[in-house]
Amino acid sequence: MFSSDNLEADLDTKPQPSHTEDVQALSMEDLEAEKRLVRRIDKRLLLPTAIIYLLCYLDRSNVGNARIMNSTTNDTLMDTNGITNHDYTIAMMLFLVAYSIFEAPSNLALKKFQPHRWLGFLVVAFGAFCTGIGFTHSYWELAVLRFFLGAAEAGVFPGMIFYFTFWYKPQERAIRIAVFMCSATLSGAFGGAIAYGVGKLNGSHGFEGWRWLFIIEGLPSIVVGILVFFFLPSYPEQAGWLTEEEKELQIRRLGAYRNAGEDKLNWKDAKETLTSIRLYMHYLTYMTVGTGVASLAYFAPTIVEGLGYSDLRAQLFTVPPYGIAYPITLLLAWLSDRTKSRGYIALCASGAASIAFIIQACLPADAFTARYIFLIVATAGVFGGLPSLNAWVGDNVRNVTASSLTIALNIAFSGPGQIIGVWIYRPQDAPAYRLGHGVNAGMSFVSACLALGLTLHYRRANRKMKGTNEIPWVS
Repeated sequence: MFSSDNLEADLDTKPQPSHTEDVQALSMEDLEAEKRLVRRIDKRLLLPTAIIYLLCYLDRSNVGNARIMNSTTNDTLMDTNGITNHDYTIAMMLFLVAYSIFEAPSNLALKKFQPHRWLGFLVVAFGAFCTGIGFTHSYWELAVLRFFLGAAEAGVFPGMIFYFTFWYKPQERAIRIAVFMCSATLSGAFGGAIAYGVGKLNGSHGFEGWRWLFIIEGLPSIVVGILVFFFLPSYPEQAGWLTEEEKELQIRRLGAYRNAGEDKLNWKDAKETLTSIRLYMHYLTYMTVGTGVASLAYFAPTIVEGLGYSDLRAQLFTVPPYGIAYPITLLLAWLSDRTKSRGYIALCASGAASIAFIIQACLPADAFTARYIFLIVATAGVFGGLPSLNAWVGDNVRNVTASSLTIALNIAFSGPGQIIGVWIYRPQDAPAYRLGHGVNAGMSFVSACLALGLTLHYRRANRKMKGTNEIPWVS
């Protein structure tokens, strides 16, 4: 499917010691020290990044809850602000347009301004825009704030994946990316539970329940952003809580994979990255997954309404799909690191999602229990492959500019897929939503095929490099 004759021309990949040789250069004493060092880094980074992404995803997807909250009293976001279904879809699309446009520039800014400053600024910004939506009174106000929310959130996800390249080896990243990325599935679970509770505040102090939802979920982001700005460490060499011996060990253990904090961005590396066909196959794979991610994020409460639940009960029944997806995503990410296999994990996850969506599209509208079970399977499949796909594209680049651009572009390319996702669950297709499920099935199938193609491509290339000093590609 992909030619491997010009792999060295794809990126600046000078011959380097293999990862295996790097590890063997460490003594047994160093290996034990390395384990302790990684545990220290985990304790410092995993909880803050998980909280950041939890808030990010809550502030992004709560509009789906607001769409149907307190519908029995006509106090939804749609009713209060006079928003039509078409208006709602356009507002969701504007978020994704901004999200796609600003991801690559934001990742470059993260390297220029340092991660703690840039991420802190972005978290404060998206918290402020989310809170502001709670005070809107028209479609246009919602649309403008959703655009700016997308611009602010654009740099958070790719920024944190790029940030992890300063701290972790490639085979350590997928499970750690999954830890913060699974906050998306947790936010789906928490979001439904929070919406259920906040819906009972409808009318309190003259505010509809959906207004309280945006305010309650937006203000904590502002506080966390300030804490990130002042306390999140940017690079290992600047971390005051690491000893000089630990900093030296960190440099040695990352070896050729190290994205040093002092490395400069340059146009030559950027040009080579932007012209690599191999990387565009990664982006296309992630784009096809984006359709399922967006449609579930924004329409899960609507889909659940089509299963016979309404108003606040529909909010509550969005919890199990995400709650079950959480441990499955972590397990698949752990297997991805453990087996050093990204593509096959993504293939299995997308394949399972495709089958589950096909079954939902074929089931009769009144098969509520079966449709709900396969909604859970589809959710787990859509989210289960994301950590592997995000780690995979960063694993196979070799310099700081390539890493920054590639990670951002991978997620930016999900934008068109996500835009498709906001259009496919149409009101006229309720309650079965066969069109939406069918499109998701097709996109998941394409994702699985692309993941398989990339895996075979990298394995063939590694066989050609066998016996050389070049770093093997991660498949």
